[in-house]
Amino acid sequence: MSRTIRIFVVDDDLDDTEIFQEVLSFIDPTIQCSTADNGRDALDKLSRVTFIPDLIFLDLNMPRMDGKECLRKLKENLLLRSIPVIIYTTSSQSKDIEETMAAGAIKFITKPLNVNDLEKILRPIVLGLKQPTIQD
Repeated sequence: MSRTIRIFVVDDDLDDTEIFQEVLSFIDPTIQCSTADNGRDALDKLSRVTFIPDLIFLDLNMPRMDGKECLRKLKENLLLRSIPVIIYTTSSQSKDIEETMAAGAIKFITKPLNVNDLEKILRPIVLGLKQPTIQD
């Protein structure tokens, strides 16, 4: 029996979030996907959940608390710092890539223009999470 993959998406664009969830569901309908619409909301939700997500996809440009500040706070938190964070944003600026990778992100993805490209990006990431680990 394979374990349930839990993904947390932090993005203020509702359309992008819905498309992201649909693509995840297409790849693997058993994935549990939770969302937040800004960094502050994400940290609040993560402080109250009874599980730790396997992976966080984090947008950079959001109101209240942007992705860079949220990433810093995630990596400062002893309970949350080990969660892998992938930056998922419209930016492709080298400064954003360098800053977020230096702050602890494991990957930087510029949002693709269509659903097929998103599926091609997400499929290997999700399938990588499904690989058995020593604890399984």
